[in-house]
Amino acid sequence: MTNVTKFDAKSFPWVTAAIDEVRDRLLDLFCAGAYREGDFLLSSGQRSTYYINGKQVTLHPQGALAVGRVLLSLLDAETVAVAGLTLGADPIVTATSVVAAYEGRTIAALIVRKEAKGHGTQAYIEGLTLPQGSPVVVLEDVVTTGQSAMKAVDRLRDAGYRVEEVISLVDRQQGGAEFYQQQGLKFRAVYTIVDLQQRWKQLQA
Repeated sequence: MTNVTKFDAKSFPWVTAAIDEVRDRLLDLFCAGAYREGDFLLSSGQRSTYYINGKQVTLHPQGALAVGRVLLSLLDAETVAVAGLTLGADPIVTATSVVAAYEGRTIAALIVRKEAKGHGTQAYIEGLTLPQGSPVVVLEDVVTTGQSAMKAVDRLRDAGYRVEEVISLVDRQQGGAEFYQQQGLKFRAVYTIVDLQQRWKQLQA
């Protein structure tokens, strides 16, 4: 792994630092562990000169804590759950829910299966059963076209939940934001690909 980060992730005060500083250090983690350049085939079927493996950050001990803190800071007060399509969103929704508990908020974590479970309840959605109409925010690690998170939105709405927003850690700016707008969804990203690439170059200097 290319050593591009300029700080020791273990020594940074992830729990107590101001949220803007956590956001900056989380970007450094993405540069160090998740971002690669080369020739890659994406899940959308597109080819790309770079690849972002978000799980290298969302499954990182300090990365998960930072992700939870940053995403929690973006949630409206009325939000009762965060959800996402397995597998990429699993650590994200979990981290956000756990951090919320430490900060005195109750945010349930829901995981949306790509296919219905083949046994038991045969459910598409794993997690607490919430009242109909509960406001749920869909989380994603990296958005390209927006189709992956939209599957989660559709499943959650079919289950009776109110879903009006998608939040992603990184927006590749390849049509996802425009797609969500067409679907009547609010969309926010913690970072754009421009943010990540600019910081990556700075850390390599």
